[in-house]
Amino acid sequence: MRIAQIAPLAEAVPPKMYGGTERVASWLTEELVAQGHEVTLYASGDSVTSAELVPCTPTGLRLAGIRDHVASTLVMLDRLRREADRYDVLHFHVDLLQFALFKDLAHKSVTTLHGRLDIPDYQPVFRAFPHMPLVSISDAQRRPMPPVNWMATVHHGLPPDLIGFSPRHAGYLAFLGRISPEKRPDRAIEIARRVGLPLRIAAKVDKADQDYFEQRIRPLLDDPLVEFIGEIGDAEKPAFLGGAAALLFPIDWPEPFGLVMIEAMAAGTPVVAWGDGSVPEVIDDGVSGFVVDSLDAAVEAVRQAAAFDRNAVRARFESRFTAARMAHDYVAVYESLQAVEAAKVAVADSLAGRRAAVLAST
Repeated sequence: MRIAQIAPLAEAVPPKMYGGTERVASWLTEELVAQGHEVTLYASGDSVTSAELVPCTPTGLRLAGIRDHVASTLVMLDRLRREADRYDVLHFHVDLLQFALFKDLAHKSVTTLHGRLDIPDYQPVFRAFPHMPLVSISDAQRRPMPPVNWMATVHHGLPPDLIGFSPRHAGYLAFLGRISPEKRPDRAIEIARRVGLPLRIAAKVDKADQDYFEQRIRPLLDDPLVEFIGEIGDAEKPAFLGGAAALLFPIDWPEPFGLVMIEAMAAGTPVVAWGDGSVPEVIDDGVSGFVVDSLDAAVEAVRQAAAFDRNAVRARFESRFTAARMAHDYVAVYESLQAVEAAKVAVADSLAGRRAAVLAST
């Protein structure tokens, strides 16, 4: 198939540091190329890919200091619109702006929604374009939505050799991602204190969360058990996750997926997570980690996780969350689009044939 992957412009693909959607777009693109598809990636110019790259900005916009990405995204979408005939499938990872521009190409378009969908501000777009084909990244992500054209739920997957298996841990707890109220790093610190294990926090601080960090989190970093590392990239993740006795994922929001959970599982590291959003879909309770609902339950889960069979955690990752499985699921979505369009064409041709036959007989 000739497939266009359209990525956000916030980060390079793959991102140099933080960036979940761009990371997934990279893994999917590379796996589709490996499977023999003709893939073109629309992304920032500093992206690295084995697909054909269409550079739409010189670099990722976040690290370039550009906060509003709408203008650059619209320019990218306009270019894609002019080049759309080159492709069998247009796969969007850029939220909402494409709906109005590509509504007449819905038969060859699909959008993966990567963010939370419980915010009322977005509902008018979904109600205005209910025919646009959509993919969710968890079943939980769908729950707040009005009736729309869901094609599938496709859980994320990553290359099995990206984060190697670590058979032994180094006795610390890990928190990886972003410092924000909904990610609850304060809970992670409290868990570490109660269980008496060191906690390493590798996380970025967005400008929007700077006040929260300064007022609520920084005072907690004085504890000798807590080490704040800051933002890390893919090169540092294997050692960081592989050395952890457990990954803490103490969220307080409807998590759409939670990529860090499967990154930890790839290292063989069990996850202790609050059961919000997608968590019960991703974590097999008692096998790849524990799903909890309180600090007391989390403390007990950490004590059990430290003695977990890490081989079993890695095995569950390999059976459920590889990039090959993800790409296979998306190819099925693409084929469904093509099948629906082929059926419409066949019906139209049949009707046209009948009309011609009736006219010829009169």
